[in-house]
Amino acid sequence: MKSGEGTDMAQRRKKNKIFREMDEMIVSTTPSIEGKKIVEYKQIVFGEVIVGVNFVKDFAAGLTNIFGGRSSSYEQELIDARVNALREMEERARDLGANAVVGVDIDYEVLGANNGMLMVTASGTAVLIE
Repeated sequence: MKSGEGTDMAQRRKKNKIFREMDEMIVSTTPSIEGKKIVEYKQIVFGEVIVGVNFVKDFAAGLTNIFGGRSSSYEQELIDARVNALREMEERARDLGANAVVGVDIDYEVLGANNGMLMVTASGTAVLIE
């Protein structure tokens, strides 16, 4: 096993667990779910995550910009923020008694004096389907 492979496998397992948990509730960008009937609209729900970007990732991303390629450290930060925002939105929908969220939209925003923070917001309508 190469150095770092164990960490990569652990991260993949963690992500798979997150997506399995998300499978319990239907989450869709569409306003309806084919084959399902919306019997009750609960309310709009949100999930917000704000993460800071640190010096090491900035430095690594700067090198990537100079030499070309993708910045895996920033990509992973973005993936984690999106998954956490979706999870938070689902938890809020579940607290309302919903079993689905429709019309989901994900927004990204850079914040802070030096654009040193990333905000990811997931929003949608919590509904009860049958």
